Amino acid sequence: MTTARDLAILALDTAGDRPVDQGEVSLALAAAEILDLVGAGAVALDGDHIVPNAQAPTGDRLLDEAAAALVRQQPYESVEDWLWRRGRGLSSAYVDDLERIGLTTRPRGRMLPLRSARTVLVDSPARRAAEERRAAGEPVLAALAATAGIGDEPATEAVGDTATTVLAVVGDAVMELEAVRQRKAIENAAFDNLWRGV
Repeated sequence: MTTARDLAILALDTAGDRPVDQGEVSLALAAAEILDLVGAGAVALDGDHIVPNAQAPTGDRLLDEAAAALVRQQPYESVEDWLWRRGRGLSSAYVDDLERIGLTTRPRGRMLPLRSARTVLVDSPARRAAEERRAAGEPVLAALAATAGIGDEPATEAVGDTATTVLAVVGDAVMELEAVRQRKAIENAAFDNLWRGV
């Protein structure tokens, strides 16, 4: 299993207990994909730019899709640009993929059998492995989970230069996303007040 898939499993598992923001999860998943691709030898980081190596299958459909989406000409894409481009709708892609490979199900309601409820995880070795990684406090997975809003901020632990770079960039991206949300909320409130004559 990849860090990205484990993160998607943890996000889906947490979503049953409390709301999880899909934008934050998508950015964290895109960051996890970069780290998985580095681990697979498919990319390297030069500063904060993603330098692709020879493309070889990773054995994971979404990770192979991510590798195929890399910018392969100089100047290479920055990690930040990758997060925003690749992250768009990525949490939904992972939920769909988890369902496709049988790790989730959509329980049917008795009153409306054609209407499906939210996606839920099935008991599986993949789910147990993700939970074991989380329980073990694996630093990169814990940091990504915290960034996605599905875990507590982990204790500071050395994770290597590449992971440190990616985690810093995704942390900044999540803060930027929150700032945009707040700005839109303020603008919408001001517009509503204008219409109400307040």
